[in-house]
Amino acid sequence: MNDFVPKKIFFTKGVGSHKEELHSFELALRSAGIEKCNLVMVSSIFPPGCKVVSRERGLKELKPGNITYCVMSRNCSNEPRRLIAASVGCAIPADKSAYGYISEHHAFGKTERESGDYAEDLAAAMLASTLGIDFNIDASWDEKEEIFKISGKIVKTRNVTQSAIVKNAGHTSVLAAAVFLF
Repeated sequence: MNDFVPKKIFFTKGVGSHKEELHSFELALRSAGIEKCNLVMVSSIFPPGCKVVSRERGLKELKPGNITYCVMSRNCSNEPRRLIAASVGCAIPADKSAYGYISEHHAFGKTERESGDYAEDLAAAMLASTLGIDFNIDASWDEKEEIFKISGKIVKTRNVTQSAIVKNAGHTSVLAAAVFLF
């Protein structure tokens, strides 16, 4: 059987506004650069040995009509002045032969930083639990960072987050995505 494991991944985000909800989502996809793909949402595993590449490099590898696997968070509202956010967090193990985790989170009334930190913490908590690390998602960042350093098992966490304030007319959509490349 063929090995169907992504070799590369990139992170992207986008925002769009329009009177129609679907069109606002399409504009957010364009903003993220992935509108030309047939997107297939997958769950939360960062493949062993997967290499993170820049958004620019990743977008160059996409072709119109590609079946493209991604982990995506999206959010939309038409409530004027509403703060919305969509985040994807990632936790990568130090052992390159092990898998990591990707999380999705969307929020109302949370800043880009708050949403991004939360998504990152979710991914780290999922990875920590599989590695046998006691990880309290509610602990301060300094405490969590210390756990990472002491354990030596989690090498990197990151997030990509898009937030926006809904305009007075129509819908605003935000999205964040981890896009897999083969």
